[in-house]
Amino acid sequence: MTRSAETDRIERTGIFQLAGEAQGLALVLPQALSFWGGLDIETGDIIDHSHPGLGQNVAGRILVMASGRGSSSSSSVLAEAIRRGTAPAGIILERPDPILAVGAIVAEFLYDISMPLVVCDMSGIASGDRIAISLGEDAQAMVSKI
Repeated sequence: MTRSAETDRIERTGIFQLAGEAQGLALVLPQALSFWGGLDIETGDIIDHSHPGLGQNVAGRILVMASGRGSSSSSSVLAEAIRRGTAPAGIILERPDPILAVGAIVAEFLYDISMPLVVCDMSGIASGDRIAISLGEDAQAMVSKI
């Protein structure tokens, strides 16, 4: 990770669970989100009444959280949200999540719509930061605060 005090720019490498490029405002969630029962696929709103992000919208955002939170049906909800255009533009996780990866991979395969899913250090990223996900050298994920 590099940081410039002048611009508060952050750049780090990560591992793609699904490669792609995206830009958007970060939405950092302090708690894992289950897409099954936690996300309204028609609007992108978080609808889980026990989640601290209740009422926030993920559509077009770079969703940042430590991990997903099951259930296995979250993959189908994510794929459908990607198809409808109500999904995040990209997702950054601290730990790999096979369920979210399956949803993103299925959406790319069925609908030809790519949503990058990256595993990397999320420290220093705050809600509202403009984040870019891009392809770096050796097919590594590059996550930048721009």
